[in-house]
Amino acid sequence: MRALLAALIVTASPTAAGRPNVLFIAVDDLRNELGTLGVKHAKTPALDAFASTARVFTRHYVQVPTCGASRCALLRGRYPDKPVFLTNDAIKATQSAWVAESLPAVFRRGGYRTLALAKISHYPGGRTGKDWAEGPHELPGAWDREWVPESPWKTPKAMMHGYANGAPRIPGKSPAWEAFDGPDAAYPDAWVADEAVKTLGELSKSDQPWFFAVGFFKPHLPFAAPAKWHQLHAAGIPGPPPEASAKPAWPSSWHASGELSGTYAKPGGRKTVDDAYAAKLRQAYAASTSYMDAQLGRVLDALRETGQDRRTIVVVWGDHGFLLGEHGVWGKHCLFEESLRSPLIIRVPGQQAPGTATRAVVETVDVLPTLVDLCRIKADLKTDGRSLRPQIADASAASVKPAVSFWGDRRSIRDDRWRLTARGAGLEDLELYDYDKDPLETRNHAAGHPEMVERLKQQLAGLPRPAAR
Repeated sequence: MRALLAALIVTASPTAAGRPNVLFIAVDDLRNELGTLGVKHAKTPALDAFASTARVFTRHYVQVPTCGASRCALLRGRYPDKPVFLTNDAIKATQSAWVAESLPAVFRRGGYRTLALAKISHYPGGRTGKDWAEGPHELPGAWDREWVPESPWKTPKAMMHGYANGAPRIPGKSPAWEAFDGPDAAYPDAWVADEAVKTLGELSKSDQPWFFAVGFFKPHLPFAAPAKWHQLHAAGIPGPPPEASAKPAWPSSWHASGELSGTYAKPGGRKTVDDAYAAKLRQAYAASTSYMDAQLGRVLDALRETGQDRRTIVVVWGDHGFLLGEHGVWGKHCLFEESLRSPLIIRVPGQQAPGTATRAVVETVDVLPTLVDLCRIKADLKTDGRSLRPQIADASAASVKPAVSFWGDRRSIRDDRWRLTARGAGLEDLELYDYDKDPLETRNHAAGHPEMVERLKQQLAGLPRPAAR
């Protein structure tokens, strides 16, 4: 292990050619279902090929299962400790207290050029005013440049929820999915990829090291992608078995799928997600994922073609998962496994044993200290995370801490086998899940394992309590 760590230190240290660059790719609402993980229905060839050259973290967990709050934890490297850190405006409302120690600011102060394309913080392009096209920056002074590409969509907000050829979302009227029979450029992520490819070409001529963050929109709702990607999944996507698709009989973080049911029109005026509609939604989600995968692949190809891949650390990170009917939920915003677990794949030049996955439990807050460590940036970090250098060097390296997550007045802790979720200061409404014997969370095991409940409760009691209700 020590020799492997030393090898990584040498590879990622400053050389005559300069320090390593960082290409950071964020993907919105991506389930931890990739072909490389053995998911048979997943068609993600670009991510699978990348994974074969990198370290795949199969058990990566986010801190908060919503876009803005999860990205805040990433950029801040800290657990949420106030109610505002559980919201999509977490960055906008709190950045003045920590922007100077944020991930891009630390790299900028360390001599890196920092760029953010499309959705990296909550607001694509970084503006927080009308239609996200004007007004103050979400994370001022941290990025040298943050922007969205020029495109048929008139504003960043329209692009974020874009339909074909520049059409914006109309809440309550627009459908949850769309399959336009046209080219990839009919939808926003192709434009993001075009801009990323162009920018990588420009950066390849720079002597200054760079941190380039690229954010793809899909598979976030609406599940909209060219028809050819829907046809790729025409055979259908399996849903959860009946015992795993029922609303839990015990108190939990279950919700009524408001993002889907309250924002998007159901075909035929349906009141519920029936079997036929559920099958179409799953197919459209898979289509959106495959479409995004193709655009991401173009960016990775461009990095290789510039020759910069030999001195660039590449990270692919999902901001949280998404339930497709598990527990009767369509969306995130809950503390179940499919909502909290998302992809994390890291490639370091000179990777040892590439393509080997690690089962170590890791968290989003670990990303900041990992990148600072690998790039040898001197920074006095105040972080709740740990560097993942040991797991990058050796896939068999063990978990060093459990993963913790927060939603509303509930807190959750996940170790190698168990998850305990509890509500409020008194740690009530206990949920205990055993992933060795019940990976689909079909039963609450709290009553049968009081010793495990007590052990995990003690750890939960020491965590921040951002929502004191």
